[in-house]
Amino acid sequence: MIDPDAELVRNAGAGDARAADALVRRHLPKMIGLARRMLNDGAEAEDVAQEVFLRVWSEAPRWKPGAAKFETWMHRVALNLCYDRLRRRREKSDPGAGLYVADHRPMPTEQWLARQREARVHTALAELPERQRAALVLVHFQELSNIAAAEMLGISVEALESLLARGRRTLKAALADVAADLIGDADGVSSV
Repeated sequence: MIDPDAELVRNAGAGDARAADALVRRHLPKMIGLARRMLNDGAEAEDVAQEVFLRVWSEAPRWKPGAAKFETWMHRVALNLCYDRLRRRREKSDPGAGLYVADHRPMPTEQWLARQREARVHTALAELPERQRAALVLVHFQELSNIAAAEMLGISVEALESLLARGRRTLKAALADVAADLIGDADGVSSV
């Protein structure tokens, strides 16, 4: 297995600031994107990404290549941090956690509709069970292969495909009206 990050991790572990910076530039957007989609909260996503990189710096000097790709390990750490935060949310039972705050500034109609659709998609994604959400986020938003996503989740490819299928069905049902609205817009017919 060839790990494209192996040399950077080794150099970062030896104190090379440029290697550390290169790791951040390469992986920070992915870590924030994963956490944002899992948690539906930008500030928490940045906190998770920061914590991932703190763990990267502490593990880099001891990293032994070969067992798994470093990026796989980072995704696994990010997912576990997200699961922990989601668990704490459930324990607190805060009904407003992770919800979007309404933006009351005037917007052109198309932008407003696009934001409303995006909010619906994020809400529907946030309502999925954690493992289905993680599978969908890794494959569709992080653009990982089924094999890589299954490895990160610690499950078989078949189990991942089952999670994806169930998650897609649930999202399709939850977003049926949004899809109909988009199809209507594509036909030049506004449903507003």
